[in-house]
Amino acid sequence: MPGRENDPNENPFAMFGDPEQIAAAMRQFADMLSAPQGSGPVNWDMAKNIARHTVAAGGDPSVMEGERRQIVDALNLADLWLNEATALPSGVGNPQAWSRSEWIEKTVPVWRQLCDPVAARMVETMSGTLGAAGLPAEAQAVAGPLMGMMKQMGSMMVGQQIGQALGSLAREVVGSTDIGLPLSADAALLPGGIAAFGQGLEMPAEEIRLYLALREAAHHRLFQHVPWLRAHLLGAVEEYARGITVDVSALEEQLRGLDINNPEQLQQALSGGNLLKPEETERQKAALARLETMLALIEGWVGTVVAGAAAGKLPSAAALGETVRRRRATGGPAEQTFATLVGLELRPRRLREAAALWQALEADRGVDGRDAVWNHPDLMPTAADLDDPASFVRGEPEFDLSGLEASLREQDGGSGDGEEDGGEEDGGREDGGREDGGREDGAP
Repeated sequence: MPGRENDPNENPFAMFGDPEQIAAAMRQFADMLSAPQGSGPVNWDMAKNIARHTVAAGGDPSVMEGERRQIVDALNLADLWLNEATALPSGVGNPQAWSRSEWIEKTVPVWRQLCDPVAARMVETMSGTLGAAGLPAEAQAVAGPLMGMMKQMGSMMVGQQIGQALGSLAREVVGSTDIGLPLSADAALLPGGIAAFGQGLEMPAEEIRLYLALREAAHHRLFQHVPWLRAHLLGAVEEYARGITVDVSALEEQLRGLDINNPEQLQQALSGGNLLKPEETERQKAALARLETMLALIEGWVGTVVAGAAAGKLPSAAALGETVRRRRATGGPAEQTFATLVGLELRPRRLREAAALWQALEADRGVDGRDAVWNHPDLMPTAADLDDPASFVRGEPEFDLSGLEASLREQDGGSGDGEEDGGEEDGGREDGGREDGGREDGAP
């Protein structure tokens, strides 16, 4: 009867709760059981399914042909404008327009690389805690099969957390480079993400789309034509992640009295990054400082190049640039989600200082000299250079090897007098200086 749907006398299945929640829990349990043994610390198939369900719940329409054409045209035009603002060649070979579900599918390989090290530590700790919580001490020694089940359950629980986080992030991103890391080899924008970004901005939609295309294309020029940058960034994140530990006491507190059949309790137990604690070691602090500096340098360079490419073409470029800077510097959903996934906030805290340094380099050395700094990681500015950009700009744009050569001649020469004489007689030839100066009798 109407109004008595939850009465057990009228609905004998009401005692089991909401049918949709039951169906979701059964899907997750089936995903857990279908995961092959040894598939890794995270059930990534389950994570992707949860992420896709999350974005579908909020609406994720497929990209229409007209939207796809607008995105591709914007990326191609942006790439053309960038030719005048940077010495790096094009990085837009296959421009794409993605839905939010496509963003999840395309970026999971990189997320897997970033999340697996921390997830493995979480699953090991979680499976041990779950197993120990339900067994007497004398039974734990022979609980091999049960511990395997607990590890599989831990993989499911971490996969659920990652899926929720990626689904939330997919609703906020506008392209493949929002967090400053190369999540895809292809330049891509999300029409849904661009529309959400432009809400409340009294600017033409075409200008917003083109400005975001400039940023996407500029990022891909860096990631594709600075050969060391991708490995450097991902390696820095992995190095930092290796120092992440799981707060066992907090985990035990979360799991105490936990009903593993209740999906909401499982989600709350794993919500947020409060279980992940970075070790306060000098190595961790140094890794974090290097990563934050590099992220700031990337964002500062992109902002400088985009401002140069948009000058005189996009009237709203300055206002849009400030909007993006505030979003990145204050830490939006992208940074919060990444902190949940790997215990690290990807926030370029010194964005303005980095932009000022690149602008000073361009004013002093020109566009080619500015971009030549990306030729080798040893040429890159450090955190100290952000404090004093003028000193970095006054430095030599390339390695100065003259002092190294003089030092080598001094080391090779057995006698200072012999080296000096040999160098003078042979007209300053390096081989004469080394061979003649290295013999006390001056013999060849």
